[in-house]
Amino acid sequence: MKRVFKWLGIGVGALIALVALIGISFLYLSPQFGGTVNTDQQADYAKTGHYANGVFTNPEEIVLEMNCHSIAAMLRETMNPDPNVAPDHNIAVEEIDPSSLANLPDTNSRITWLGHSSFLIETGGKKILLDPVFGQYAAPHPLLGRARFHSEMPITISELPDIDAVIISHDHYDHLDYPSINKLKDKVHHFFVPLGVGNHLRRWHISEESISELDWWQEANYEGLKIVLTPSRHMSGRGLTDQSATLWGSWIIQSETSNIYFSGDGGYGHHFKEIGEKYGPFDVGLMECGQYNKLWEGVHMMPEETVVASRDVKAKFIVPIHWGSFALATHGWTDPVERVSNAAAQVDLPLATPRIGESIMLQESIEGVQNHWWENEMVASIEIK
Repeated sequence: MKRVFKWLGIGVGALIALVALIGISFLYLSPQFGGTVNTDQQADYAKTGHYANGVFTNPEEIVLEMNCHSIAAMLRETMNPDPNVAPDHNIAVEEIDPSSLANLPDTNSRITWLGHSSFLIETGGKKILLDPVFGQYAAPHPLLGRARFHSEMPITISELPDIDAVIISHDHYDHLDYPSINKLKDKVHHFFVPLGVGNHLRRWHISEESISELDWWQEANYEGLKIVLTPSRHMSGRGLTDQSATLWGSWIIQSETSNIYFSGDGGYGHHFKEIGEKYGPFDVGLMECGQYNKLWEGVHMMPEETVVASRDVKAKFIVPIHWGSFALATHGWTDPVERVSNAAAQVDLPLATPRIGESIMLQESIEGVQNHWWENEMVASIEIK
């Protein structure tokens, strides 16, 4: 009997060691985790004034409570999320006809929501992708995340035309997706990313001349467009040892006809007013309003704060983003859009709520994209039950 227990123990130990070896190998060998910052880069980053001891920092400190009470609360919420944290059926999206992307006049600007924080922007005769995530999981491996709410994207990467630029807000998996970038890279002319994020792209075999890394408030001119990286109040990291090793931010895209603000991720802060004063007003604000929690409100806005931030940046109307595709928090999947819609109505802030895949022409009325399409999805859920 002792021999049986001995060999059983050896077997269990070997299994644990094998799992640990696989995990460590995945962490260090998988391209998913991207590249690392070198010492020369660290010396350059230290000159920015918001980098010290190997990490980027926010002007307004973020306090994340990590004590027994907050951890217990997080575990309770994770184990018992809102019953409607995700739809119980595949939600419908608008299919994009690839031929419709061929010849938009330079005088027009069109924005198309691809779900979560991903957009196709057409302005100044250029086609730009914001935080393109075409995969089904916002995680380094499917076992580590929930599946996307919609199994089909409005358009596939192979159907996309050549893309002039890809703009990345930060390196979290729901904004920088390795499989998507790997499939896109041969049809993208240029990548604009915050400091440090270029290391990921280099590891993924994107050429140096195709990458522009910007610091906060730094401007770039790209074939008639002005592209500006502006602050956000957030963090970064793809692995266990690279937390906040790369910069994060929001972006401004200006053409001769349009001024577009993309918030990326982040908590509310005074930077919104500063952005509005320097670069506003904006024809549209693409504003984060989902995946929030009181436990981490310093890095993700509540929907009511989204409205305040939108007025701070002087957005003429807003499109709520960071919702509708992935469950990365424990709130109901429609809570973000419902709360931001109510808050916007109270202050007469125009708000467009396109279905995933639906386009908005900035030179036209937004009345047609103010439908509450998610309500039909909720009805469908009730009927299925």
